[in-house]
Amino acid sequence: MPISASETLCSNLSKGMHAAAQPLTVLRASFDSIHTDGMSAGELRELVASSTMEVERVCKLFSFLQQLVSAASVKPELSKTPIQPLLAHVTDGVELLFAKDGMHLRSITSDPCPQVLINPARTLQALSSILLVAHALSQPQDTIELIASSSSSNALRVVVQNVHSYVDALNAEQSLNMALAEANIRSQQASLSWNLEPFSVQIELKCAA
Repeated sequence: MPISASETLCSNLSKGMHAAAQPLTVLRASFDSIHTDGMSAGELRELVASSTMEVERVCKLFSFLQQLVSAASVKPELSKTPIQPLLAHVTDGVELLFAKDGMHLRSITSDPCPQVLINPARTLQALSSILLVAHALSQPQDTIELIASSSSSNALRVVVQNVHSYVDALNAEQSLNMALAEANIRSQQASLSWNLEPFSVQIELKCAA
């Protein structure tokens, strides 16, 4: 039986809350009065400084949850959009990150490429999230491809892949990134599917009439 949108949202929110519970537990234990009462001012400052990473992680996870709810509850406006400038924009945003780690990001588009009916902001957010996951799963010298081509007379397929990346599972933040990308794409009456062995994400966008 197909999983409903509300069931998917509840499942993703549950995963996010479970992931946030770990850094919150660490913070609660670190700042327990039994632990801090005997600390000097210098030791307390060191404790606060060392807790920054856990606080940032909680904030990031909370942001994921907010965005998941927004993607599920706010219907986006769709407009006729050329895909090539949008793909160029998303690759420009992450290219330095890939280059810094010795990875190659290659964008391939068929010519001509039909315009698509999308919400550009949500599509950009989804593609950025997917590329960040691809980066996290890749190694130096790997090539990550972003490919756009017509899959039928009324659909455009966008693929993000690294044929050399094989992993068994995503960590909590990577999983939430993919969940958010999928929510943003599905909110536009489009589809998204993905595999880990090798890493590949396929998006089907509706062509504009």
